[in-house]
Amino acid sequence: METYQAHETAVIDEGSVIGEGTRIWHFSHIMKGCRIGKDCSIGQNVVVSPDVLLGNRVKIQNNVSVYTGVVCGDEVFLGPGCVFTNVLNPRSAISRRHEYLPTYVEKGASIGANATILCGRRIGAYAMIGAGAVVTKDVLPYALVVGSPARRTGWVSEYGHRLKFDLRGRAVCPESGGHYRLKGGKVRKEEAGK
Repeated sequence: METYQAHETAVIDEGSVIGEGTRIWHFSHIMKGCRIGKDCSIGQNVVVSPDVLLGNRVKIQNNVSVYTGVVCGDEVFLGPGCVFTNVLNPRSAISRRHEYLPTYVEKGASIGANATILCGRRIGAYAMIGAGAVVTKDVLPYALVVGSPARRTGWVSEYGHRLKFDLRGRAVCPESGGHYRLKGGKVRKEEAGK
């Protein structure tokens, strides 16, 4: 018995695994061997290629192709039209299927509309990739990156707010009240009062 919802125009290949409560919208294609977690939202005209792994509560907006080699953790957001690659030097006449490089998008990260993520990269937990950015290097957890090529312009909280660090390297999310520490060029969330 199916525990997910799919629009009648969606194509679900045999051999894909789709978690309970997931919704798949118009004209999307879920290919064999992919694993999609619980309570995900797969927008219109999305392709999830073979062997892709998506965690729980992942939201993919319209017109996104998630190619073989991509692994998304829980609560990842993929904005409209964002692009993944899986080969560094593609050629039409040369098969490079054995050269796919994995791309990891860690828990809670958000990728903005029309951003491009080159293969073989790791997007850290809760990082935010600005709309239209071109990611050519790994992105640290909580980093805010924009531009082409993408460069870090700040840090964000788990709620997506820009963090303003004091002279001691401490910041508080204005929405959640969560505490963050900047040390050695990296941000981590910490318990209040530590």
